[in-house]
Amino acid sequence: MRYLFGLLAVLSLALAQSGPQLYQQNCAFCHGDNGQGRPGAFPPLAAHATELAKTPEGRAHLINVMLFGMQGPVRVRGSTYNGVMPAFGQLSDEQIASILNYILNAWGNDKLLPRDHRPITAAEVRSARNATSRPTPQQIGDLRSRINVP
Repeated sequence: MRYLFGLLAVLSLALAQSGPQLYQQNCAFCHGDNGQGRPGAFPPLAAHATELAKTPEGRAHLINVMLFGMQGPVRVRGSTYNGVMPAFGQLSDEQIASILNYILNAWGNDKLLPRDHRPITAAEVRSARNATSRPTPQQIGDLRSRINVP
């Protein structure tokens, strides 16, 4: 019996995916291998996601975008992007937290985070997922326009 539990533990670790793997599978096609985005459609995550993560509203926005998607134009550093981001609610809370933490630490983003930055947790994602009122992709896009970041 102990052998079976040990085997299951090793197998689950082997099947666990890391933030970089999950990003490549779910995000890179639109946001690029290096987080550079796609002109006119999908905003860059490099040197931008960290700006959102610096505020409570922006941090919540990052989680909500992953869970529920986003629709509507968004301006980033003077450029407008108007692609539609699908929801990734099928991913686990841990997987979403892993992707977001990868984004916030990849491509030099780690150097742009404040010293007191704390990683996004699965508990934060779970809380947003279980909220009684779930925003629509359009509402998330509208809320993004009110978050004051470059």
